[in-house]
Amino acid sequence: MELKQSHSVRLNDGHLMPTLGFGTYAPDHTPKSKAGEATKVAIDVGFRDIDAAFFYQNEEEVGKAIREKIADGTVKREDIFYTTKLWTTFFRPELVRPALERSLKKLQLDYVDLFIIHNPLAMKSGEELLPRDASGNIIFDTVDLHDTWEALEKCKDAGLTKSIGVSNFNRKLLELILNKPGLKYKPTCNQVECHPYLNQSKLLEFCKSKNIVLVAYSAMASHRDPNWMDPDSPYLLEEPTLKSIAKKHSRSPGQVALRYQLQRGVVVLAKSFSEKRIKENFQVFDFELTPEDMQAIDGLNRNFRYANDTISAHCNLRLPGSSSSPASAS
Repeated sequence: MELKQSHSVRLNDGHLMPTLGFGTYAPDHTPKSKAGEATKVAIDVGFRDIDAAFFYQNEEEVGKAIREKIADGTVKREDIFYTTKLWTTFFRPELVRPALERSLKKLQLDYVDLFIIHNPLAMKSGEELLPRDASGNIIFDTVDLHDTWEALEKCKDAGLTKSIGVSNFNRKLLELILNKPGLKYKPTCNQVECHPYLNQSKLLEFCKSKNIVLVAYSAMASHRDPNWMDPDSPYLLEEPTLKSIAKKHSRSPGQVALRYQLQRGVVVLAKSFSEKRIKENFQVFDFELTPEDMQAIDGLNRNFRYANDTISAHCNLRLPGSSSSPASAS
């Protein structure tokens, strides 16, 4: 059986994407084997959307987990919706397909379901994930995003990915791609940080108007990775409004945060390597938040970003023209 329409959204290229996904990112101190173990649990629980990336450096383990669940009959390859991401050191068009082929080799899969630009700022090409100069500053590159996007389109035409999209793009950058002369395929999705403290309502409205699916990461803001998050950041799941709504529905605040996104028409990613939490995170289809609940959660928005890394911050700059470089940012 292929992906069912229930709990799925149809992308603008006709493919189905599950509305609830399993995130595989883990901090450096987490053993890579944990990602594989958690992926197997997630598939057993019912997750079919597996969100991964070259940058996470665990695609071998995640791919092995998927293949084992195919081998034991739990799923078929067509049941799984696998996302990988083009890292920013591979933006030069001649590097795009080799980057995807590299992920496919690690995964030992013939194709991915979704290949997206991880964030819109190019970094110096090479093997360093975060190339830095002698002062410790990130070394950026100047690459035309139009050229990068054309290379993604060619990957789709070659059958290496079924769909293509973007991540961490603001409206201006989405328009940059949408208004590209000779555009062959629109982005199917835009994956961004999104949670009750940063509900992205304007970006969501724009994406819906262009038939682009918004995908929420950090939906529960629970990973607390010090590399990306200020340790003094507020604990979203301790928010009294979420706790009150959760108590009313006999649910957890995390389940309420996930359900909130689903009811807004947002595809939402849940990340946990705890078996108990993975099971809990999947149990969001059998209850519904009231309009009053939704309004109360909408009221929590404070445009607060948990991601505090330089790169993450740069992702939200307005970039005039088509050059993917901080030098051209206003």
